[in-house]
This record gives sequence, structure tokens and C-alpha cells, in this order.
Amino acid sequence: MAPPPSAPAHLKSIKIAIIGAGSVGTTTAYALLLSGLASDIVLIDIDKRRAEGEAMDMSHAAHFAQAKVRAGETYADCAGAAAVIITAGVNQKPGQTRMDLVKTNYALFRDVVPQVAAAAPDTILIVATNPVDVLTHAAHKFSGFPVERVIGSGTAMDTTRFRHELGRHYGVNPRNVHAAIIGEHGDSQLPVWSLATIAGMRLRDYCAQGGIEYDEAAMDACARRTRQAAYEIIQRKGKTNYGVASVLVSILEPIITNGDALVTVSRVGTFAGVEDVALSMPCKLNREGAHQLKVPLLLSKEEEEGLRKSALSIKEVIESV
Repeated sequence: MAPPPSAPAHLKSIKIAIIGAGSVGTTTAYALLLSGLASDIVLIDIDKRRAEGEAMDMSHAAHFAQAKVRAGETYADCAGAAAVIITAGVNQKPGQTRMDLVKTNYALFRDVVPQVAAAAPDTILIVATNPVDVLTHAAHKFSGFPVERVIGSGTAMDTTRFRHELGRHYGVNPRNVHAAIIGEHGDSQLPVWSLATIAGMRLRDYCAQGGIEYDEAAMDACARRTRQAAYEIIQRKGKTNYGVASVLVSILEPIITNGDALVTVSRVGTFAGVEDVALSMPCKLNREGAHQLKVPLLLSKEEEEGLRKSALSIKEVIESV
């Protein structure tokens, strides 16, 4: 395999730190290594020997990439990072909901986030640990960063899964399906049916134009499989890692390249009348972080009510910790 072309000049000094050398953290580091988006990837874990071993292993793939992978000694090694990705925490087990993890991982964030913020006061925090919405709110609180610089991976993964399900149903590439999951990265997530399109046409119109029956039950099944995907994967292999790692790199890309991409990520704000809560809506991502759209998402009345219910369910957990 020939090595890829040299990274563009503006990427040659990009440093990314990843907290947590578990399956998500290491898969993210590997995906980032091969992406060419960063020149310096630092993997930090409480188990330093594991982080060292993972970095050593990945360094043997660096021949095919333009980056250096190394293990950090302490959180001080986050200094100068354009972004710090937090994947550390207790993993979801079969039968658990993401919300079941909240107390243990909240305590971890209370310890870790202030140290990261002190070492890298200008970085952008990207949270992948579950329950991601509650912990995005915690990271904002414990870091003192502006809301746009604390981003949860949120429903970016769910949106990808949703487009996959719709693409498979309609027989088109998921890249040509424009549809979003908003709200909680969890059981109260909300598919935005009113704005879902293929070839610029809303789904009912697409079906009518093509002489295809619009199957409400099939659409509900697509949404259900999207919502239950992580549970199904965890039951079979005990974890999820490849999909979320790819999504984390896709979140990083417009931040590093100042791309102004629209991505459904979690951040703190007011949603459907619920204040000071973190959940996912389409945001514009660039080197300054995640920005709420100036044009509000045009939701149906039922979707607005669903979003409020999702926000309230997250808010209840935030207030309980």
C-alpha cells in the first residue's frame, strides 16, 4: 500500500488528544490516524501501559499515514490540542440503558474535565462517553468553556444509522438520504419525518412520484431499528466502536478544516422551551465549535412536542446528579 499524499500545510501542526484507551478511544485514534486530519495524536488513559501498548501498535501503521501516535503521561499532555475527545468511562452492558451509567461516569467527569480544561484552555471538548447528553452538560459545567466549545457526539451516530435504514429500505445509497434524528442519544430520540428527503423530495412525495407505497409500518420499523441498534450490537459483541469512531472523525473534520458542516451533535442550550439542557440538533461545526442554526428547524407540532419530552427526560437526569 502506498502512503497517502502529504497532509495539507494547515493540518501539519494539528494535535488531537483522546482520553480513554478503551475500544472507542483506540478505534477513534486509528481512524484519525488514517484520515490524515492530524499530525499528533495523544492517547491518555489511567492505565498507562495499555495506552503505551496501543500507541506502539498504531505507530506501526503510521508508515501509511502522516501522523505520530503516542501515549500521554498525564492530562497535561492535552496542552495545545485543537480538540480533546473524551471516551473514558464505564461501558454500557447488555440490558443497560445509557442513562444507567450516569453516576459513575458523572463522577469521572468531575475529576477529569477540570484537569483537561486547565491544561488546554483553548481546546474544543468532544464528549463520546454515555449518557452523552448528560455528560456534555457536565463537561460544560466542569470546564467553564463556552457552550459552543463543548460538543457531544449526540445523535450523529443515530442519524447515520437512520439514513442507513432508510437507504436500505428504498434501495438508495444512504448518502442520498437526508434525514435526522434529534433530541436524546437514547430511548427518547426523535426521527424528523417531516423533513426527511430523497432526491430533494419528502418521503411521501418520493413514493408518489415513483409509484411506491408509503409504508408507515416499515418507517416505524426503520426508526425502531435505529433506536435499538446499539443494544443489538452490544448483545452480540459487548460493545460498539467502529461506527462511533467514524462519526467522531466526521465531527472533527469540519472543526479542523473550518468546514461549516451541518451535523446533529449535542450541546447545551434551550430546546422546545426547556432551558439549560444538552441534546442534539443540527449545528454548524467549524474551528470555533458547534453553533446553533440561526434558522430554527421547521418541526411539525407533534415533533416539537416529542423534542420537549426528550429534553425534559434529559433534564430530569441532569438535575438528579
